[in-house]
Amino acid sequence: MNTAMREITTINTKKVLIMGLDNSGKTSIVLCLKGVKNLSSFSLLNPTRGVKINKFQALGSEYSIWDFGGQEQFREDYLNDFQNHIKKANKFIYVLDIQDQERFYISLDYLDKIVIILRKHRINIDFSIFLHKYDPDLEFINKEFSDKLVSDLIRKIKKGRKIFCLAKRKIQKRQ
Repeated sequence: MNTAMREITTINTKKVLIMGLDNSGKTSIVLCLKGVKNLSSFSLLNPTRGVKINKFQALGSEYSIWDFGGQEQFREDYLNDFQNHIKKANKFIYVLDIQDQERFYISLDYLDKIVIILRKHRINIDFSIFLHKYDPDLEFINKEFSDKLVSDLIRKIKKGRKIFCLAKRKIQKRQ
């Protein structure tokens, strides 16, 4: 590939970071973004260890999706090196498994730590929260999850406040 073409490819590359707790469905989302339609591909997934970078082309752009394994042993390192990971990123996606009621508040606490880092270092990025594994046909188990919680979450992120004081109290009570 000639130099001019390489520069164009580099310019059009979109870096996306996707984070959340383990088993929240991040890698499944990445497969969907890549256009994978074979259902057996989803059933054969193994936990992501560390960071896996997926590169592919779609819609006239090249994408570099950074899939962060969500196991507890990796999370603190990601937070400590977050400024390096987020460099040149175009989008940040946080995946929240709303069916994992046992770890719901742990996930909110992790999200809170990420938002604090973004605010502290004045990192302005397109930010999305995916509420994953919601099935409206199933009775919703987590009664504490509601439209009000989502609205409060968005409002607090926009205002840069400590997001989940309630989450921290719930985690402390469970310990």
